Amino acid sequence: MKESISITSCGTWQVPDHPSVACIQGDGIGEDIWPAAQAVLDAAVNTVYGDDKKIDWVPVPAGESSFNQTGHWLPDQTLDTIRDLKVAIKGPLATPVGKGIRSLNVRLRKDLDLYACIRPVKYYPPVPSPMKHPEKVDMVVFRENTEDVYAGMEWDSRSPECRQLMGMLKTHLNCDLPESSALGLKPMSPENTRRLVKKACEYAIENHRKSVTLMHKGNIMKFTEGGFRKWGYEAAFECFGDRMITEQDLYATYEGIVPDGHVVIRDRIADMVFADVLLKPEQYDIIACPNLNGDYISDALAAQVGGLGMAPGANIGEACAVFEATHGTAPDIAGKDMANPCSLILSGAMMLDHFGWQAAGDAVRRAVGRALAGEYLTPDLAGQIPGTKAVSCSRFSQIVADSLFVNA
Repeated sequence: MKESISITSCGTWQVPDHPSVACIQGDGIGEDIWPAAQAVLDAAVNTVYGDDKKIDWVPVPAGESSFNQTGHWLPDQTLDTIRDLKVAIKGPLATPVGKGIRSLNVRLRKDLDLYACIRPVKYYPPVPSPMKHPEKVDMVVFRENTEDVYAGMEWDSRSPECRQLMGMLKTHLNCDLPESSALGLKPMSPENTRRLVKKACEYAIENHRKSVTLMHKGNIMKFTEGGFRKWGYEAAFECFGDRMITEQDLYATYEGIVPDGHVVIRDRIADMVFADVLLKPEQYDIIACPNLNGDYISDALAAQVGGLGMAPGANIGEACAVFEATHGTAPDIAGKDMANPCSLILSGAMMLDHFGWQAAGDAVRRAVGRALAGEYLTPDLAGQIPGTKAVSCSRFSQIVADSLFVNA
């Protein structure tokens, strides 16, 4: 029997045994990786819970295929369905660069207020990596999803709107700008920063992580990025004061050892973070950051553990959650059944965790790890690992599903 997910007045998600979940196949290789991921997720739930639990998948249109069929890239009905069902999972969606429609991913995040982009980054051996010790990378990025330059407040060079804003900046704020400038705004607010950092700290406490690092460029942008730093510290101590300790107190009071049940809240300049995650990744645990910094650092970290094909992701708000493949549509291999489905499969594992079905989520991650350590891999990996053979996307997903039964 189909059942709806609900959220209590205090924000607790209540997931029935047979929840309905919206699914968006996606563009390009979405047609290959979504069936592969769905098969693994269904197998994991059945392996762990038998007939007691099952997901009812509800396909909804979005992306290029939706536009070709309906004339709408992201139909209002799709957004309404996700709002109603509360949870969705999607493949990659195409968006033209530098012209045309607004990013569908950005619109989903804004319209559904999915303010926290959560990206766990962890290495699965023997996936090729440019790092000497990729196994030291085990971080979760919490990226603010609704503000910063992604707010979409920008105007083209010499457009009427740009000229109007330019005039105000010059006349009232004494800004000296080239007349040909394109302009954009970078809004960042205390309330949206606080809810993001609160979720990051909450995750750290619940998952026994040792630190939350606020990543910012406040030395240059003192009121936006600097504000993120200030408001982030405030949120940590206002919400979890008895569980949070500063870096200064860590060494002055606790001799550099994080006491059980506590989390260190600290901050680092963004460019320092990029250097540190290469040189000493073991010193980072949870990274909370504004939108643009989060976009950069999450992809950079994914590269350290083998690329976006291995990187899961989720966009979560108070009323909805959308889990997604973090890579692009790869149209050159679309429909050839050769794409790597791991990103979407692992995002599905995050969805199972979100349901409170962590045993199934853990089973998926273990199965992916076993499959990646095996002889048969998708072409992107097999071409780089000696002694392995290339198989199709669908065949690899079957290997993952079969691996669920090992010590299930």
